[in-house]
Amino acid sequence: MIPGGGQPNMQQLLQQAQKMQQDLAKAQEELAATEVEGQAGGGLVRATVTGGGELRNLVIDPKAVDPEDTETLADLVVAAVQAANQNAQTLQQQKLGPLAQGLGGGGIPGLPF
Repeated sequence: MIPGGGQPNMQQLLQQAQKMQQDLAKAQEELAATEVEGQAGGGLVRATVTGGGELRNLVIDPKAVDPEDTETLADLVVAAVQAANQNAQTLQQQKLGPLAQGLGGGGIPGLPF
């Protein structure tokens, strides 16, 4: 039998895993600090969320405010927040996708997962 049997160096695998974990943590920190916007009603309502989905700001143009029709305003607010959250999810996939795949999708050679 060949010494080592062609098995990967465990120390090297552990170092790769630690680096990937550090990269993932750094990307998550960057996401938490990054803000993205969503809008509705042609920009009458704009919501800003972090890359992690935390609502940070909501801007409502006075033209969107009709005391006789608060339902439409509520719908615009919900739509703007949903659009902002969708943008945050897209950002998460862009930043974390490659890292998350590396941890659980065979990104480290020699590991069975």
